[in-house]
Amino acid sequence: MDSGKKSQLEGEMVKAVGSWGKRGRGALWGAALVFCVCVAPTGGQALTEDERNTISVYKKAAPGVVNITSTVLERDFFFGIVPREGAGSGAIIDPRGYILTNNHVIKEARRIEVTLSDGSKWPGKLIGADPENDLAVIKIEAPSSRLTPLPLGSSKDLQVGQKVMAIGNPFGLGETLTVGIISSLGRSIRSETGSLMEDLIQTDAAINPGNSGGPLLDSEGRIIGINTAIFSPSGGNIGIGFAIPVDTAKRIIPELIEKGYVAHPWLGVSLFPLTSGLAKAMDLPTSQGVLVVEVIRDGPADRAGMKGGTKMVQIGNALLPVGGDVILAVEGQPVKSSEDVIREIRKRRPGERVRLKILRGKRTEEIVVTLGERPRGR
Repeated sequence: MDSGKKSQLEGEMVKAVGSWGKRGRGALWGAALVFCVCVAPTGGQALTEDERNTISVYKKAAPGVVNITSTVLERDFFFGIVPREGAGSGAIIDPRGYILTNNHVIKEARRIEVTLSDGSKWPGKLIGADPENDLAVIKIEAPSSRLTPLPLGSSKDLQVGQKVMAIGNPFGLGETLTVGIISSLGRSIRSETGSLMEDLIQTDAAINPGNSGGPLLDSEGRIIGINTAIFSPSGGNIGIGFAIPVDTAKRIIPELIEKGYVAHPWLGVSLFPLTSGLAKAMDLPTSQGVLVVEVIRDGPADRAGMKGGTKMVQIGNALLPVGGDVILAVEGQPVKSSEDVIREIRKRRPGERVRLKILRGKRTEEIVVTLGERPRGR
């Protein structure tokens, strides 16, 4: 209340008390003081609904996020063996102690240590890893009463612009929360192994070193992605981060726990994209497709009768085996690159049959290949 209004109110109150005694006026002044205090604006600002949601999600989810420290052995400048520590994050997904993280967080680790939100430390055991999808499952033998599993949501119906939250341990700073939106969907990047990681979630929520393996959450506190990489010329966050869709994790987690690895489908061929120049040089009737340069002996494609290159020709500065089949479509889907073929094959499981439309010489044919299980390490 400003001083002018306060003086006016005081004058009116003095007139009102009239012949009241000193005691009565004092009581009335006290009531006026209480009134002024009650209606004065508060100095704080009320939380918005969005802020309350963010705080609620953090309080519920933070206890389910762990810090992972891994120790690997490396050679120093003098070729001596020295230990090196790395750090990342993970999410508790099961009351039995299973934790989901990135493969690159625990890759080649000789020792794994997990720190829970209560500060307790537990030795971790690698249960299974899938380098192709950069996912791994580790386990700690901690009482279920000390574990807070996070619910797995779905990445099927995500929308660009949707609010997301990342919790992790960037630079070793535990239980750090960053907030952003989904910037894009269906992104593709190369993993450390060189394999194509597809359908990634792009977010502007800050992801820094140490956040890897931590959860990307929706506004209900459900895991919708696993933070895995950033795009940054400097190594720091510039608002372009990537997360593996949780549906990919849900598909392979049971296999990682059961077998320790993921059985990937395998066609058993080496491929090369067919360009217009290459098609012209080979006198082919099409310039779209993928050239089969090699068929692995006794592999799925070989057993189905596919043909690889039969002679070497120089294309530019490279020698290339030519004369083999050209894959035109996989299950009716036209292909223009090796990635297109790999993408269609990865949608299936070992043992499934897949129809390939091929060009052999000048003739178009269709063959059926029973996919095998890709050899480990290939």
